[in-house]
Amino acid sequence: MTTPLPVLRLLLALSAGLILTGLPSPSRAQNIVVMVNGDPITDFDIEQRSKLDQLTTQKAPSREQVINELIDEKVKIKEGKKYGVDPGVSDINQSYEGMAQRMRITPDQLTKMLEIKGVRPETLKGRMKSEMVWTSLVRGRYKERLQVGERDVAQAVQAQSGEKLQVEGTEYKMQPIVLIVPRGSSASFLETRKKEAESYRSRIGSCEEANSLFRSTPNATIRESVTKTTAELPEALRKVLDDTPIGHLTAPEMTKNGIEMVVLCSRKPTMIDTPKKREVREKMYQEKYEKTQKAYLEELRKAAMIEYRNR
Repeated sequence: MTTPLPVLRLLLALSAGLILTGLPSPSRAQNIVVMVNGDPITDFDIEQRSKLDQLTTQKAPSREQVINELIDEKVKIKEGKKYGVDPGVSDINQSYEGMAQRMRITPDQLTKMLEIKGVRPETLKGRMKSEMVWTSLVRGRYKERLQVGERDVAQAVQAQSGEKLQVEGTEYKMQPIVLIVPRGSSASFLETRKKEAESYRSRIGSCEEANSLFRSTPNATIRESVTKTTAELPEALRKVLDDTPIGHLTAPEMTKNGIEMVVLCSRKPTMIDTPKKREVREKMYQEKYEKTQKAYLEELRKAAMIEYRNR
């Protein structure tokens, strides 16, 4: 899995020791620059976002760019509340933890790295919330408009390269299993759970047996089956599934949820989209998304009450 570009840029900037320290004076921090639907944007907000943007893009944004970015976010958040799209603290924290995980550091380390550069973690979380709200709104309200037709994709592929649209692949049907390990558990308890996992591996010979066992086993859970194709799985996981006999469990792996395994229910040949077809479909979707979200945002900004005070 590749690292998302904004995350990579943030990691590089933090590692490079970009100098962005220093906070505004109390009086300047409280200076209101813009009111958006009755919600203020202060100098402190602008300076914080400027530092974050420079940290993630390696470029110094203009003050006007940052102001417009913050205005857009205020408008998006208000629209989200109108439709009941309002991520809670736990949702934002989970996204924050996900970013830290992709950077291969802990959330606390991410917070400390940001603070060293003069950026409050709330500034990053605020931007995350806006992105979550906006993506949910656009995809939810304009789902049909964003659909990409198979015929359009096929025609685009043929026009660009003439490549095949599909190739032979494999379809995997599986069910994730978790043996719960509470936080702070002792090493001996963890070792006991690992031995239990290995014991289950030797006993299970089908998905039916796995469901019968784990649905009645305390401190364990088996989730609903999922079906994935070769194109949807990383190479390492594909190899594990190819080496696992049908009806058996994969090797136990320790995660934040506990000890996880997968029972492989079926593995069969199928036809999958070629990389070129997936690339073309994604590009067409992104073009539709960008056009749709731009028009949506322009509409919201026109209807918003935006009062500039001190730019």
